[in-house]
Amino acid sequence: MAKKTKQLERDYFESERNFRLLVKGVTDYALYMLSPQGIVANWNAGGERIKGYAPEEIIGQHFSRFYTPEDRAAGKPARALKIAEETGHYEEEGWRVRKDGSFFWASVVIDPIRDPSGRLIGFAKITRDITERREAQLKLEQIQRQLAESQKMDALGQLTGGVAHDFNNLLMIVSGNLHKIKKELTSAKALRALSAIETATQRAASLTSQLLSFARRQSVNPRTIDVDRQIASVREVLASALGSMVTLQIDIQPDVWPVFIDPTEFETALLNLVINARDAMPEGGTVTVSAHNDLDKDQVLISVEDSGAGIPQDVLSKVFDPFFTTKPIGKGTGLGLSQVHGFVHQAGGTIEIESALGKGTTVRLRLPRSSAAEHYEQESVNKQASATVLLVEDNPAVADASAGLLEQLGYTVRWVPNAETALQEIEADDVDLVFSDIIMPGKMDGLKLARAIRERNPTLPVLLTTGYSDSAKHARMDFPVLRKPYQLHELSRELSKLTGHD
Repeated sequence: MAKKTKQLERDYFESERNFRLLVKGVTDYALYMLSPQGIVANWNAGGERIKGYAPEEIIGQHFSRFYTPEDRAAGKPARALKIAEETGHYEEEGWRVRKDGSFFWASVVIDPIRDPSGRLIGFAKITRDITERREAQLKLEQIQRQLAESQKMDALGQLTGGVAHDFNNLLMIVSGNLHKIKKELTSAKALRALSAIETATQRAASLTSQLLSFARRQSVNPRTIDVDRQIASVREVLASALGSMVTLQIDIQPDVWPVFIDPTEFETALLNLVINARDAMPEGGTVTVSAHNDLDKDQVLISVEDSGAGIPQDVLSKVFDPFFTTKPIGKGTGLGLSQVHGFVHQAGGTIEIESALGKGTTVRLRLPRSSAAEHYEQESVNKQASATVLLVEDNPAVADASAGLLEQLGYTVRWVPNAETALQEIEADDVDLVFSDIIMPGKMDGLKLARAIRERNPTLPVLLTTGYSDSAKHARMDFPVLRKPYQLHELSRELSKLTGHD
């Protein structure tokens, strides 16, 4: 019996010795014991590797030195031991401090150790450095947020584009018929009412244009511009918008590359950003508009920076959403930054916003450098002023409004509802100019019609129009595109370019 007992004791001590060796040899985890008061009782290789302390430096010290000063001041170490003692387990993730003062993100487990009578004799503590895992997780979460944001923007863009197409057709009917009514009215009161309707129609068209810019479905007219010259041309407008309490600073790097964008949309974007900056500084301040070349990314970086109140982080992710605004009711539509967002992405660039409360906000537009191959100029074709226009429009009400405008300009109008009929008309009789909507039912839309006409009759001018179309961005390099709803003078200008009567 004694021999058996001694063998058990030897096995026990051997097992304990092997366990201690195992614990001491573990390098991926800091495994150590604490006294009931939190004093480090032993130390393993993992503790030394992760936290930087040799055994003689840390044994006998309180484990709270591993915590950040903020956590120590908040009593977190003592609270962790208390929870472990009362519940039998404590687990958390948080920042910890190494011997050299650097921080790491730790996974911590604390378990109470009790003797056979249940008396607390200390704690077993396991710490693992999971900084890399946390960074990977944060990066994944960021990618997921960006994907969700992109999907949200795409969904909003599709909805916005679809609504805007129908709404612009309605505005075209209103706008076109206003010109007809104006010719019949003589009463000053009626003319004033008509003028109010015209103003409201133009305002509605402007709002729709901003929505389409956000949705990246605006049929813009880009060209290569000199950034320095373009900003200089609107400097007075920007300064005027800021008022007397805000100082405007312009910082343009010499020899900034040209960019291929719609200059009007660019000016509108700058004005929107400057007005937002002004509103963030009710007590005055400074707005800095800068531009320089990013050699690494082959982009032009344009920034608008203010010294205002800043934007809270929970609001920052929403600022590009259409109709979102922090301004009082009646002080903003919530479409300014949406327009900027859509303009930049439509131009093939990206937009960034950085802000801190009390330290101001910076918005950066990254636009791709222009290449010479992007130039295109529509050739003019001389025609008589009394030309015959073939109007291609599937909506009869829109066609009626458009025909009225064309007739006021002195053109003879023939209307067809689709592209196939348009090709037959062109073959059958003399047509001096084709004016076609882009979106039409059937196999052939307006852009395909225009290309078919160019192939068959390269000298026949074609003017396209749309309230919204993805095809417009492909059409603009080959054919002029007039946005709906258009005014009489805009239609006249575009037709004059084509017929050589500028």
